[in-house]
Amino acid sequence: MVSLLLTSCYYRTDSPRGSWAKGGDLSWLSEMESDSVKFRDESLESGDCIALLHKYGMNAVRLRVWVNHATGWSNKEDMLSLAERAAKEGLRLMIDIHYSDFFADPQHQTIPAAWQEYSYDQLCEAVREHTLDVLYALKEKGIKPEWVQIGNETPNGMLWPVGQLVYEDNNANGCWDRYAGFTAAGYKAAKEAFPDIQVIVHVDNAYMYRDWFWRAMKEHGGRWDMIGLSHYPMMEAWCHKSWPEMNDLAETNVRQLISEFHCPVMICEVGMMNYGEGAVYDSVEALSNIVMTDFVQRMEQIDSCMGIFYWEPEVYGGWRPAEYIPLGWGGYDMGSFTPEGKPSKAFRTLLNSQNKYN
Repeated sequence: MVSLLLTSCYYRTDSPRGSWAKGGDLSWLSEMESDSVKFRDESLESGDCIALLHKYGMNAVRLRVWVNHATGWSNKEDMLSLAERAAKEGLRLMIDIHYSDFFADPQHQTIPAAWQEYSYDQLCEAVREHTLDVLYALKEKGIKPEWVQIGNETPNGMLWPVGQLVYEDNNANGCWDRYAGFTAAGYKAAKEAFPDIQVIVHVDNAYMYRDWFWRAMKEHGGRWDMIGLSHYPMMEAWCHKSWPEMNDLAETNVRQLISEFHCPVMICEVGMMNYGEGAVYDSVEALSNIVMTDFVQRMEQIDSCMGIFYWEPEVYGGWRPAEYIPLGWGGYDMGSFTPEGKPSKAFRTLLNSQNKYN
């Protein structure tokens, strides 16, 4: 149940609402701290990661929320703890609600275990209640998020199989209606909690112009205030495109989306390669900074591109969540700290950015 004992006082932010966001998704931070990972500045002095990144110019934090993950990491209470720390630093906040017990992405949109037997109408109500529960929990702590994502990377729908999109049937079985219904339920709940919050619908692959997706969303009742995109330009092996081509296509796509759908765009995730040691690391870091510099300069010049969030920049040194080990998964190799635990050149390039329109 949502509590009605709400605070009317909110933490102050030191970057104006609606200005260019220079952010990072730090959702793994509390688990990394529990593993005694250290974060250092240029003089190699260790300190609090959020405060350190704020000092370097970060003005916003993105945090994911899972419904009920077995480890407890990235569940509501973990998110609240990190959100309060970010708010005390004066940082703006994006909440990324996955509506799943684990990562939701284009290949995985698993209904939470507690919702498995729900009908479509019951799932809509669960989306509503979960959204309210998350946002009112923040409100009770005096934290006012600026943005909320209704789902994470959902070009193929969410809450599968009920809200899974099947493009070939052109909504013959109502899949677009159900998916758009979920986003509308989350949208309405978010506005109930915070009327001026910016609601984001988020898809992957910023280099792909999916105008058909947004038209279908609108046609079937989906709602959003802002389009969210992910961009990983150094993953050439996945998309068979070079990073200059991917950056160029992403710029064209962002401009077209803003023009056609008359809404702002946020780069909710970006990542550059970041692995190796010694001379190998130095060469990778240098290339990552070249790629980041090119991408940031392109986005800075676009009116209504509202900013960029790096996905889990704090990861370095091969660290991986404990749950990855039995799954046989390796560590995330696109964090943006050096082997010494300092913010990399590429991440500092983002934190030094400034959109001319904001």
